[in-house]
Amino acid sequence: MGDLNINYANTGIPGGRSVVLLHGWGTNMNTFAPIAKELEKNFNVHNLDFPGFGDSSPPESVWGVEEYTDFLERFVNEKQIKNPIIIAHSFGGRVSLLYSSRNHVNKLIIIDGAGIKPKRPLKYYIKVYSYKLTKKLLPLFIGKENAEKRVELKRKKSGSSDYNNASGIMRDILVKVVNEDLKHVLPNIEAPTLLIWGENDTATPVRDAKIMEKNIPDCGLVILKNAGHFSFLDKPYEVNTIIDSFLEKDKVTEWKK
Repeated sequence: MGDLNINYANTGIPGGRSVVLLHGWGTNMNTFAPIAKELEKNFNVHNLDFPGFGDSSPPESVWGVEEYTDFLERFVNEKQIKNPIIIAHSFGGRVSLLYSSRNHVNKLIIIDGAGIKPKRPLKYYIKVYSYKLTKKLLPLFIGKENAEKRVELKRKKSGSSDYNNASGIMRDILVKVVNEDLKHVLPNIEAPTLLIWGENDTATPVRDAKIMEKNIPDCGLVILKNAGHFSFLDKPYEVNTIIDSFLEKDKVTEWKK
């Protein structure tokens, strides 16, 4: 697409309702393989690597949720996908929220999704600004090379696993997207929405799901016991059963009659 090389797979029933799968941060389309396999029986499934993930090329500039949503809009138009069902996890949830707030979506399923900016304690901001100040001033005292080594050690010690595992422009993109709050777009989502959450999710806690449930007009929430941020991997049978029930009327054998 454009200047980007995008890795994706289109499987399932060609005449079926289109489902678009949006993976989370630090993963790729393969993470959704168990769900895709089940959906292929009744749907036309589009599973893709976001730019900068998996085998897709990274953006040339620092993207935020707006740019990733614009990319999804172009992808959907280019593939001539009409009124898709969107299933999103984690970071994919951010994109799905903004996309669904301004495009027609048949149904929306968000699994342990991001998009609600957390209320952070004062010590968090002290740590962040201390890091930024150190990065800016340290080269003046010990030289650029030594400062870079010192800052890198500090980053590895205090940075999140996602930040430490990211590199290059993707690190800057992560910083941008995690500070974006999408609560304001929730009332604009008209699609029937299902939220599936692990009760032990610490990356995007259940309180985020409850905010989404409260602010999305047609929305329901299912909380899975003994499951974390990857609840669809922790509880694959339960999640597939819930999705199957929610999409029962959209299966090819139903909606084509």
